[in-house]
Amino acid sequence: MTSTTADAQSAAKPANPVLAEIVRCGFVEGRHRGSLVVLAADGSVELALGDIVDPVFPRSSTKPVQAAAVLRAGADLSGERLALAAASHSGERFHLDLVHRMLAEHGLTEADLQCPADLPLDREEADAYLSAGGTPTRVAMNCSGKHTAMLAACKVNGWPTADYLAATHPLQKLVAATLTELSGEPVAHTGTDGCGAPLLAVSLTALARTFRTFALGGPDTAEGRVAAAMSAHPEYVAGTRRHDTWLMRAIPDSVTKMGAEAVQAAALPDGRALAFKIDDGSVRALAPVLARALTSMGVTGPVVDRLTDNPLLGGGRPVGEIRATF
Repeated sequence: MTSTTADAQSAAKPANPVLAEIVRCGFVEGRHRGSLVVLAADGSVELALGDIVDPVFPRSSTKPVQAAAVLRAGADLSGERLALAAASHSGERFHLDLVHRMLAEHGLTEADLQCPADLPLDREEADAYLSAGGTPTRVAMNCSGKHTAMLAACKVNGWPTADYLAATHPLQKLVAATLTELSGEPVAHTGTDGCGAPLLAVSLTALARTFRTFALGGPDTAEGRVAAAMSAHPEYVAGTRRHDTWLMRAIPDSVTKMGAEAVQAAALPDGRALAFKIDDGSVRALAPVLARALTSMGVTGPVVDRLTDNPLLGGGRPVGEIRATF
């Protein structure tokens, strides 16, 4: 396909709807378009906004799938360790300490990790880390738990670790096969994520279906074990100041995971699920859109109120809000 043809096809597609808007002093100064799908308990599409069939890169929303593949490969992870394998952690002290322990438990060191060196993802943690004299490290990078788990799976199987991020590596082939199985959709495109791992494109509907499979997975399945670990230890999946943690704490047996470029997926224990992406990649729209989607599913309570409350500041005080529009 030529670039001209691709541009023409893109121009012919209708724009995705506005899912959130930025209101400052009663004036709408910005809008975030995107796509969203909600699945009913039986897996049927209950709500569709925008394009829910074209592939997207789910980014870190597929970390539970990568963790499930690690289990299928024979790695013996459970509890906090399994939750951290599916994490985009904030870089809090308990995250970093557990990554170090996991590396040592599998005869690994930080030098084995191939994720880039970084500061903690959480702003407060990064400030404290720098104040204490810290510098960017691979362990502090938010994907270090996933990379440690991948290396552990390689050690169990005698697979090479030097190229564990190659799309042709046995582990990465297993990840792709796992996503295809759980989502019911073939991988449309393979790229490279920010952490260096293969990035697999599927539709938002397939992503929601995948999370539904996790929520309904039994304790004898890899996906069920990952979901149970995430729900039981949500602070290891995200952090103490993150909305994924709040939601999984508030709704027992739920599973939720955000991804870079403003992707979000979640599933409730009865099989209802959702997935959405904000077109411009602005993560500030995630919480209000997630709250509105949950409300449309009949979910209420303090956690939804907390997600809905997204004040816009001016001079250090609230002067507006970021709010969902559907």
